This record gives sequence, structure tokens and C-alpha cells, in this order.
Amino acid sequence: MTARWRVLKRLLGIQRVLVRHGLDDFIKSTHFLRPMRFIFYLLPRAKDVDEPLGKRLRLALEELGPIFVKFGQAVSTRRDLLPPDVADELAKLQDQVPPFPGTVAIEIIDAAYERSVHEVFKRFDAEPFAAASIAQVHTAALQNGTEVIVKVLRPGVRELIDLDLEVLFALAGLADRYWAEGKRLRPLEVVAEYEKTIIDELDLMREGANAAQLKRNFEDSDLLYVPEVYWDFCRPEVLVQERIYGVPISDMAALRGANTDIQKLAENGVEIFFTQVFRHNFFHADMHPGNIFVQIDDPQNPKYAAIDFGIVGTLSPTDQRYLAENFLAFFDRDYYKIAKLHIDSGWVPPNTRIDELESAVRTVCEPIFNKPLAEISFAQVLIRLFDTARRFNMEIQPQLILLQKTLFNIEGLGRELYPQLDLWKTAYPVLRRWMDEQVGGRAVIDSIRSNLPQLREALRELPGVVKHLADQAADGNLHMTIRSEELTRIEQALARQQRERYLLIAAGTATVSGTLLLALQTLPLLGWSLLVAGVLGFLLGRPRGS
Repeated sequence: MTARWRVLKRLLGIQRVLVRHGLDDFIKSTHFLRPMRFIFYLLPRAKDVDEPLGKRLRLALEELGPIFVKFGQAVSTRRDLLPPDVADELAKLQDQVPPFPGTVAIEIIDAAYERSVHEVFKRFDAEPFAAASIAQVHTAALQNGTEVIVKVLRPGVRELIDLDLEVLFALAGLADRYWAEGKRLRPLEVVAEYEKTIIDELDLMREGANAAQLKRNFEDSDLLYVPEVYWDFCRPEVLVQERIYGVPISDMAALRGANTDIQKLAENGVEIFFTQVFRHNFFHADMHPGNIFVQIDDPQNPKYAAIDFGIVGTLSPTDQRYLAENFLAFFDRDYYKIAKLHIDSGWVPPNTRIDELESAVRTVCEPIFNKPLAEISFAQVLIRLFDTARRFNMEIQPQLILLQKTLFNIEGLGRELYPQLDLWKTAYPVLRRWMDEQVGGRAVIDSIRSNLPQLREALRELPGVVKHLADQAADGNLHMTIRSEELTRIEQALARQQRERYLLIAAGTATVSGTLLLALQTLPLLGWSLLVAGVLGFLLGRPRGS
């Protein structure tokens, strides 16, 4: 079957499912289904159109498969944007997707271990404990009695995801070619970024590695607990982790009944997110309520416990720095800086008038400043931001979509937990500390330490370079008036290398002198000046391509 036919067949299948569940309006209003909407008149009509819209929508997403379920999970975190009955139904997609039979899970585990599940575990509960779009979870006990969860991939999930990715790429290609907004919104790159995310989620060994990294990052923290991974029992299709106990973050009645400090819990959630993004540059990117629990052994100091680490995100140093500066500029109401950062980063065309962009950003942001979540209509803010982006031809940044999705989840969670949360006040100290670490004295020392090997190498090569230049001068080669193109290129490269080495030597001298002055507590201002000059020398003298 050709790829084009597979895509067409899947689109028809999507349309058939929507019609069967009485969701005809989605076909009429969805742009990519409009060319085929006449077909829905020929399909069997829905039998249970009297069922509530939320239930019909949930059942349709479940039937359509993992990518659609994940969309429903993301939307379900935003109760402020949905009717209550729809939000309640979509919330079931977080951990109540229909499971596959326990006997099938046992067959998968037996094949992965190449021996019986009952030889591996002291107890294995065939009845699924929870089920989601990619995998389902069973409870079990190791031979030493340790309580664990066993996560098992759904059979056939890779094939279904591959098919839906084909559909998404086909639609993205059409949008890129024919849609006026295609070039700016970069649909092909967006789908390619999503493809990497969803495919990574199918390898449970990768999920285990993500969990281990996150656990190390918060090892000495009282904010977040990450369950232990039992590597001896992990395979690409099977993950075994410590079983944790806690109150689901969505169970507000239980949290309030235990006299939990809800405000502190909400503020800690914001701190965890910004710490992951900026201090660790490694963030849990699937933070819907089904993946978050609260340990309330001490209700006045509640602690988060997270599960499901299949999707994590990282940022490039450049994006990380620009985002932090954008956040801080927003907190300081420095809209000129926000506009300049967007131009400098290439997020808007270089010929954009900075004053016009500054005015547009101020118009969108100023009304929400310092308001609690309960008084902010983020739906309206997003619409206005999109309008602003379109006006200034701002390109979407595919590498930031995962972060934006996580922010979407976090803001929705914060709204549910503590609507009075001052999101800006909570995040500001975390970002300020991180920025101080990036440009303060500690950053200078770290830069010096990282460049010391280059300095040693430059000093070691200096005698040979000097001799080579002296030999050239003696032969008259430095003042040739007629040069071949190749010789000119070589001489330019040698001259550049010489400048780089001289800069590194000067940087090393300034660094050593500054360090001595600071160590002797003599002329500290001059000492810091020399250290800064040394860092600049290292940066300017760093060989090209490094």
C-alpha cells in the first residue's frame, strides 16, 4: 500500500470515527477535513448522540489512538477553557484509558525476560492498575518483597503512531505549500519536533534514564520525589520502578481534608518548573494531573511525587538565555528589552521596528501584570499574542513547543490548586538567581577553569610558532608582494592563529594576575577587572570552530 493511500485511508477512518460519535461539527469546521466532508453524509449515523458531548469526545479520542489521546490529556488540564462536563470526561484520558488484557501484558513481559513473569516477580497483579495511551501499569512485588510498578507498552502502538505521523506530515506538507501562514508557522518542523518526542516515549529504557536523571537533579531537594528505577528488570518494552504512594494532585478534597498548605504546594510547583528549565535544563514535559501526586506526611510541607518520564525537554544554551531574559524583562515591565530580544534572537525579521514591537508587547502584557491566576484570561492573552505574532511575521520556534505545552499544563494546574497564586512573584527569585550565576563572579571563575586547557596548549605551542615566524621573516616570505591565492589563504590562517594565541597568552596573564590580587585581598577592583579582561581574552582568542 502506498504512503498516499495509507494517509487517505487513515483520514477517512478519522472522519468515520467522528461521525459515529456524533461529532459532525468537527468535520465541518476542521480545515483539512473540509474537502472530504461530503462523505460524512454517506457514513452510518451516530447511535448515541444523546450522550453528553464530553463523553462522546472522550470515546472518539480513545478510539483514534495515542496521538489523539495525548491531545485530549493536554486540553483537559485547562478547565478554565472548557465546559465542566467536557473537562471531567477528558480528565479520564490521563490514566483511565481502556486497558488491554492482563494476559497480553504477561505475554509481553515473558517475551522480554525470556522466562515466566512469575519467576521474575514474587507477585504480579494481572489486573491493570492504570492505563494510558502508550502503556499500562501493573502492580507487583520483587522477590525481596519490594513493592513496584511494572509499565508495559501497548501492543501495536508503534505501528499506529507511525501511521498517524504519516498523516501529520502529509497535512503539514500541504499547509507549508498552500497555506498563507505556513512559512511563518513552520508546520513541517513542528511535526518533526513532535515526532522525536513521541518516538522517544516508546522506549521505556529511555524513560528509565530520564527518571534517573531527574532523581539525581532533585536528590537533595524537599520539593520533588522521583521513584527509584530497578534497572535489572527494565527492557525497551518493560519498565520497573518503585511504587510510590500519595494523593493525586487532582483530588483537592483529600488535600484540603488533610489540611495541606495549598498555597505552598502551588508555589513549590512553580519553583520546580523553573528550576528544571533553567537550573537543570532538563524538565518533565508531561505534567498533567495523572502524573503528579502529593506526599502529605507533613501537610504543612507537602512534597510532589512525579511519575511517567517518557517526555522530557531540554533547551539550547542560547534559547535558555533568551527565555530567561524575556521572563525577567517581563517581570520588570521592560518591554523595550523584550522587543529587542525577539529581534536579536531572530524570532522576528531583522527589519522589524523595535518601537512598534515594544508597543504591541506592552499592549498585550500590561493588563495581566501582577494579577493572580483567577483574574487572568489566558485564552484572550493567547489570542492577542497570536495576532501580534502574525502582524510582525514572527516565526514559530518548533524547539520551544514542548516548553510551551508544559507551561500550558503548569498554568492550568496552578489555576486548579490555588487561583490566587502570584505566578510572577514566585518565579522571579528562581530566574534572578540563575541569571546571577550565569553572569556573576561564579560564572567568571567557571569560564576561566574551562579555558585553562586551551591556555596550556597555547603556551606549549608558542615557541614553535615564534620560530616558524622567524624562519619566514629570514626567508623574506612575510613580505612577498606576489602571492598565490593558496599562499594568501595560508598566511591569513597563520596570522589568525597568531592573534588567537597572543590573546590567550594575554588572557592567561590577566587571569593569573587577577586571581593573585584577589587571593591576597589586594586591590580587589583591579583583580576583578583583570579576571573579566581574562575571560574576554579567552572568548576572543578561542580558536574558530570550537
